Amino acid sequence: MPGRSWPCYAITATAIGYSFGAVNTLPALDADDPLGAFLQTHSRLFVITGAGISTDSGIPDYRDVQGAWKRSPPMTLQVFMSGPPARARYWARGMIGWRHFGSVQPNVAHRALAAMEHAGRIELLLTQNVDGLHEAAGNINVVDLHGRLDRVRCMQCGDITRRDAMQARLEAANPDWLDLHAAIAPDGDADLDGVDFSRFDIPACTVCGGILKPDVVYFGENVPRARVDTAWAHLGRADAMLVVGSSLMVYSGYRFVLEASRRGLPIASVNLGVTRADALLTLKIEQSCAEALAPYA
Repeated sequence: MPGRSWPCYAITATAIGYSFGAVNTLPALDADDPLGAFLQTHSRLFVITGAGISTDSGIPDYRDVQGAWKRSPPMTLQVFMSGPPARARYWARGMIGWRHFGSVQPNVAHRALAAMEHAGRIELLLTQNVDGLHEAAGNINVVDLHGRLDRVRCMQCGDITRRDAMQARLEAANPDWLDLHAAIAPDGDADLDGVDFSRFDIPACTVCGGILKPDVVYFGENVPRARVDTAWAHLGRADAMLVVGSSLMVYSGYRFVLEASRRGLPIASVNLGVTRADALLTLKIEQSCAEALAPYA
């Protein structure tokens, strides 16, 4: 990788992921590069990423530099399941937004984290994002804490289908909506308003006729236990934590930072603006994720 000589690592499969054994160490880095020094010192990073890492891929984020919502909070499970009007509004907006969201690509920050994992520097990458860009960049040992937007789940039988297939069904059922355009929103939908959503036809599950929902964890919905257990196990083997592009305002991610602090692990953050964990940080880099991580891609 340009500008960095990463070590060669031996990779060994484990029951829940990968473990890495160092063969040699990173060379000395510039004293003016505190993030590089942090990465050099700690070789088993537990990485948490949030919306800020994907903004350079063209996906808007949720919060401003003060950690406040830039827009209305995301969809809740209770609202989605409340009836056809809420689901029609979501899927209509989602059909428009998926044209963009379904084609986004990893940026240099995603590629940097993939390079770090391949070099044996990452114990686990826990992402709060639902865009799948870490896997697209080449990361393997990833926990998608809040699920993946490229999958659709039936709320009745649990059948999983591809979001692309749902898109084709949505467009076939709603040809009069294909010419509509709207600004892209963070959840893969679009700011489509001022239309009669009651006219929108929502396809049902092809297996049981049940309600279809993106395979993501909405507000008010529990993160699957297996994902949380896997993350806790890897945190127990980490020697430091790196938070990238997250204000940590959502507790599902913040709890891992609390535990890392309790265990005495050094914690570094790359984020523009305040985070919920500022008082717990060992190192804070206030730069865009792409700018801060580009030297390691």
